[in-house]
Amino acid sequence: MATRQSRPSWTFRRAVAVTAAAGTLFAVGACGSSTAAGDGGSSVGTPSASGSSGSAGDIKGDLHILVSSADASDAAFRAINEAFSAKYPDVKVDFSSVPNDSYPATKSSRLTANNVDIFVVKSLVEVPEYAKGSESDDALLAEGGGLVDLTNEPFMKDYTPSVLQAQAFKGKQYMVPTGLSYSTGVYYNKKIFSDNGIDVPTTWDELVAACDKLEKAGVTPFGIGGKDEWPAGLLMLGSVASLYPTLDDKQQLAKDLWEQKVKLTDEGPQGVLEKVAKIYSYAQKNFAGTGYDQIPAEFAKGDFAMTADGTWNEPTIAAAVGDKFDIGYFPFPGSDNADDNKFLNGKIELQLAVSAGSKNKDAALAWLGFFSDPANYKTFVAKSGFSSAEPNIPATDFLDSIADYTSTYQPAWDQVWTANNKAGSQAVYPFNYPAIAPMGKDDAAGAAAAAETDWSAAF
Repeated sequence: MATRQSRPSWTFRRAVAVTAAAGTLFAVGACGSSTAAGDGGSSVGTPSASGSSGSAGDIKGDLHILVSSADASDAAFRAINEAFSAKYPDVKVDFSSVPNDSYPATKSSRLTANNVDIFVVKSLVEVPEYAKGSESDDALLAEGGGLVDLTNEPFMKDYTPSVLQAQAFKGKQYMVPTGLSYSTGVYYNKKIFSDNGIDVPTTWDELVAACDKLEKAGVTPFGIGGKDEWPAGLLMLGSVASLYPTLDDKQQLAKDLWEQKVKLTDEGPQGVLEKVAKIYSYAQKNFAGTGYDQIPAEFAKGDFAMTADGTWNEPTIAAAVGDKFDIGYFPFPGSDNADDNKFLNGKIELQLAVSAGSKNKDAALAWLGFFSDPANYKTFVAKSGFSSAEPNIPATDFLDSIADYTSTYQPAWDQVWTANNKAGSQAVYPFNYPAIAPMGKDDAAGAAAAAETDWSAAF
């Protein structure tokens, strides 16, 4: 997930398969990459131009790659592209990084024009029975033969089997998983915490008490990049992770909402928004006008003590902070039961597919093979901030520091939830965090009521 210009797509993500493989999947998830620049370890290095990806003389022509914008992962992709071009000098790589807000439209137009070979697929998932009819565009694309089947490609064997199991679509592999990340944690300034006698909060009451103490000391507790909207949604994901801590809890909630056994105005679902609203009240002034890309620099200046963000952005935050202070990371503690807040929730990161209409499938497959070679892939995850989707890739110091929080995997809510295509915009997530002031005009109860109205109208 790196500087991102819009919210991620919230959608169901093979939760059942992930759980079946939880032990191995996030044993790898807690073991990310060779050390990234800025985290105090060894240097990143560069990809190997000698990676095994076919005969270079046979591969030539233009190769068009389209991804959604992210500072750290963009830099990682460019490093791969540079090394790939050294090995395959007859291939001209055209790399496009598009802001997330415009990515779906750009992807659609590029596929229609047949001028993209490799692109990021964000929602290639099978929906549960109760949500049939709400399949994503990517799922329909795969079902219609629009993606190349990668199942038997040799480079797929480089990836951890449980990761592949988690992303399989109708028994086939259509995507290369670029990594894993966690989205429900909070970065904090260890110096500010120490100066104010604050320990890492493990419950909701402790978090509120820490925020109150910081405010009394004249310190803004939280920084939020509300201008891009989706970063505020990370607080929603963290709240759901605490209030519905297991996969079974999340799946049951999703099923009950779809079957209208639970309303978004009920105590549990509305409680998610109440947590979000409370953190909004502790955030910097006018955070609804602050861009996500401004947060690392403001955090580094000490403008606030904490910021909710994903592990993908650690390289950017670490580079901004430098040696000014030490950074910590903990799971958002939305529950008053500390056991509910013990683990981070996560997802499989940017997944790369090949268009069936590609004019240069040989180059596309050669690029994916080059990317997947462990000698090259370890550099990608180091620069991107992702945890490794391949075995035996050394972890960064940062990922080692959060290993206790990743020892047991739970998928984030956006990996479980399926949006109803017939519901209104207030019920997309369906926890209506954008409607809460100052992002919107409502309090938590009003935002929940608006979401319930839009949700129930779909049935």
